[in-house]
Amino acid sequence: MAKARPLFNGHYQPRIPADLGFYDLRLPEVREAQAEMAKSAGIEGFCYWHYWFGNGRRLLERPFNEVLHSGKPDFGFCLAWANHTWSNKTWENSGAKPAILMEQCYGGREDNREHFYAVLPAFRDKRYIRVDGKPLFVVYAPLDIPRVSEFLEQWRALARENGLPGIHFVGCSEASSSIQLTPEGEKRLVLPKTTNAGEVYKMVLNLGFDAISSSGRNRAEMIDRGKYMRLIQIALRNKLGIGTCRVYQYKDIMKHFYVPEDAWDNVYPALLPQWDRSPRVGKANDLYVNSTPEYFKQSVLEAMQLLKGKKTEHRILMLRSWNEWAEGNYIEPDLRFGMGYIDALKGALNGGV
Repeated sequence: MAKARPLFNGHYQPRIPADLGFYDLRLPEVREAQAEMAKSAGIEGFCYWHYWFGNGRRLLERPFNEVLHSGKPDFGFCLAWANHTWSNKTWENSGAKPAILMEQCYGGREDNREHFYAVLPAFRDKRYIRVDGKPLFVVYAPLDIPRVSEFLEQWRALARENGLPGIHFVGCSEASSSIQLTPEGEKRLVLPKTTNAGEVYKMVLNLGFDAISSSGRNRAEMIDRGKYMRLIQIALRNKLGIGTCRVYQYKDIMKHFYVPEDAWDNVYPALLPQWDRSPRVGKANDLYVNSTPEYFKQSVLEAMQLLKGKKTEHRILMLRSWNEWAEGNYIEPDLRFGMGYIDALKGALNGGV
């Protein structure tokens, strides 16, 4: 992060943390400070990325394991399975030939069972976030899991065998998609649309997920730039290495970020404070400029309107993210805005005060 440099005049890089500094999540005092800061903003819990690459292979599990086993901080939490392969393109704009660092594998029923029992202690923790009495478990790439409906049913059965009423499965989904499932369950590429969020959400829900964690980034970018122009730019950059980063105004993206279907009872809209992955990937990046705490506050107020009419336990907003610093997607204090984004979230949750 600290080595990032501006790509153009006015580009906000590098982004340097303020109050919490360059912290180490293995330190309990850091985790306590994060929780206190989040509580002050009105956040009810952290959703921790959880990695299970199959056959018991895990990474980055130490901080959450210490949260679980120590009982501290006394702050709500849930888990999100980041079920994707890591390559040398995941974390940096490497000029080397693409290589797999850690492959996401799916080992079938026995591996599903081992995975379930690895997270069962978390599900049983009194701090674990529950919806309709069931532990909330997020899946990052729901369409990538082979025979995903069988996986969901197996875990639900295991939950009941272990004294839980079930699991509240939440699948991540954009409001538009270039993937469509055939009647046989095979994935095929299609031209994405900006008007069929309901179809995209139902594609995930029909697999057996209880709810959607939604995001409107792709749709908003298509509307702002023009669908075909955006697709051409992506193809030129990804296939031929032609082109540079696409720069969007944050306030223009947020005009189109939410869709009417985000008001469905089983859809949990995202809150997006900022977006800029250039510290990782350089110019191979879509980035949003001129985000401010005030613009973020207005987007939170808009998202809150989508919660009206939902069941109380389904009035959920997913902040993306608390501390994804290398993606320029965070609300923790930095040297430019200080506590501005946290104060903006707090003000919006307090009715706009």
